[in-house]
Amino acid sequence: MEMANDSTIHEFILLGFDVQQQTRFLLLGFFSILYMLTLAENITIITVVFLDNHLAQLPMYILLSNFSWMEICYMTTTVPRMLSDLVSPHGIISFHGCFLQFYFFFSLGTTEFFFLSAMAVDRYLAICHPLRYPQLMTQHSCYALVRTCWIVGFLWFPIPVILISKLSFCGPNIIDHFLCDPGPILSLACPPLGNGPFILQIFLYALILSNVFFVFLSYGIVILNLIKSSNETSRRKAFSTISFHIMVVTLFYGPVAGMYLIPGGENHSVVTKTVTVFYTAITPFLNPLIYCLRNDQVKEALGRLLKRKETFLRRK
Repeated sequence: MEMANDSTIHEFILLGFDVQQQTRFLLLGFFSILYMLTLAENITIITVVFLDNHLAQLPMYILLSNFSWMEICYMTTTVPRMLSDLVSPHGIISFHGCFLQFYFFFSLGTTEFFFLSAMAVDRYLAICHPLRYPQLMTQHSCYALVRTCWIVGFLWFPIPVILISKLSFCGPNIIDHFLCDPGPILSLACPPLGNGPFILQIFLYALILSNVFFVFLSYGIVILNLIKSSNETSRRKAFSTISFHIMVVTLFYGPVAGMYLIPGGENHSVVTKTVTVFYTAITPFLNPLIYCLRNDQVKEALGRLLKRKETFLRRK
């Protein structure tokens, strides 16, 4: 493929993890198990919400089931490729394949940002406006919110991705990473880099800072309202719920902000790979546990589902 900008690179080589063969097999086993467990967790949440008539009508669980589907897609953009490269090191990825991964990885990550904001809105309305909550957060408005998260998430980064793909890449074609991340890609581009990197940075700053501000403002208002509440039981229950939400937000926002907002955050390859593993593989595994491990409604719905299955098998 001869690029219009005279780029002579047809493909990239992902270096992946620079470790010994034995360590490589250990990583392969670890990430394979982690990926399968994450799939199982999120598929379980989606199934329980879909099959339970009560949960399927609650906005919080509509958002949660969509969030689980997004997590499956998000992790699948990177982990299967990473596992493949652990089996056969220095995997080759086509030019177009690399930028497609770049686009889907960032789009799904952006969608996660907006879902976390949507969940913050839901908790704010439920806790601060409990009487008006059924009118404000109807099923129709909840599904509209879900559609907005998906649409805006996938419309956020096409322009930066296209601009960066139009740069000249004269070689070498080796990306010191296990995925096509903009930092390592831009380090291979020939000057002048034009406006692509600057525009990418603007979109990143706008995305991260606006969502972080919005989420923590929402939870800040919720916490202030809870402190003023005189109902000790409801206050304790609400604090328990939002503490898990804030934990999920922190686990995702912290590493991402460190990677893309702090100058030089992508310069050290070992640190870059470690942090990227955390928010691409570890966080999606932890999120279902954090949201549902102590969630009585999910446990009860899962129990009802298992009883229905047991009754059905007995009748057969």
